[in-house]
Amino acid sequence: MNKHRMKNDLSSFAARLRELIASRQSAIGDPQFSALALELFALQFKHNSAYRKICEARGRTPQAVEHWTQIPAVPAAAFKELELTSVAPDERMAEFRSSGTTEQKQSRHYHSAESLALYEASLWNWFKQNCGVRSAECGLVVLTPPPEKAPNSSLVHMFEIVRQKLGGAETAFVGSLADDGAWTLDFTDTIAALGHHPQSAIRNPQLLLGTAFSFVHLLDHLAELDLRLKLPAGSRVMETGGYKNRSRMMPKEKLHALITERLGIVRENIICEYGMSELSSQAYNGVRITECGMRNFHFPPWTRVQIVSTETGREVAEGESGLIRVFDLANIFSVAAIQTEDVGVRRGDGFELVGRAQLSEPRGCSLMSVESLNR
Repeated sequence: MNKHRMKNDLSSFAARLRELIASRQSAIGDPQFSALALELFALQFKHNSAYRKICEARGRTPQAVEHWTQIPAVPAAAFKELELTSVAPDERMAEFRSSGTTEQKQSRHYHSAESLALYEASLWNWFKQNCGVRSAECGLVVLTPPPEKAPNSSLVHMFEIVRQKLGGAETAFVGSLADDGAWTLDFTDTIAALGHHPQSAIRNPQLLLGTAFSFVHLLDHLAELDLRLKLPAGSRVMETGGYKNRSRMMPKEKLHALITERLGIVRENIICEYGMSELSSQAYNGVRITECGMRNFHFPPWTRVQIVSTETGREVAEGESGLIRVFDLANIFSVAAIQTEDVGVRRGDGFELVGRAQLSEPRGCSLMSVESLNR
């Protein structure tokens, strides 16, 4: 009965949120967002026992919280130590894990068929609004292993959903796995997929999806060959993620300049994505450009971001830097409020991504004493 009741509670909320996501006018004002977030907090407090223990240790209960900004955020590292989920073991259809070496403990975000459907609705709605592609009008080149080689990667799953939604697009997953599990590129297949072959000349715009380190590998290989490709007009790049010691690091401006130089894709068609295995929604810097030409990151309307001080946990002022804290309503079956270890600068209703914070990773019972993140 308890399990049935939980399913009804969370499923009802998920159905309503999917309707909001699917609506043409999916803007969610602050009063509506706060009401939804408080309702979801009460459900997660009730049905997610690991999260409830963290909240109780901080003295935060649904009765004591009056606004979404007061909802306790869980450190992303907690997903490495605790099962922060309301998805029963026999309902788990996917387990997304954070990237890292085989020696590192990985975060685990469990999904049922229902939560996957919501995840996919969230990612596709915001992707198509920010990446400017239409079904069957472009080819798709993905610089990752195919889904069957990386079943625990939320990023690869995301790219597979994009492939499915694009319908008739010709697609190539050109990545593979090294013996140590690291992602590598098949350079011959990659260059052929990009049209540098007498039998594979391409005329339609191409969409290239991949991590920053995969683009570095590709660009370095093109430089070794002294090869410059000229992809069709309208081609786009979406790059995501950090380097994770998998390639040499490169300033964003230089990386994008080399993409333009070696692949022939104009700067305005290079888009960055920010996402995490612990979240169900992603942020992009592709649509809104400020008067000074800055492209800040924005999450979809069903998500909110705070930039909080590393010392006080309070929200910083406009233009100041701090840790990125995300409140994702699409995270219905895990935890909506996530405290990341990434640094950002507050820019209006968006943020500028700076990089990774140098933080010690809380483990075990120490997760209960991270009150400084939520004062």
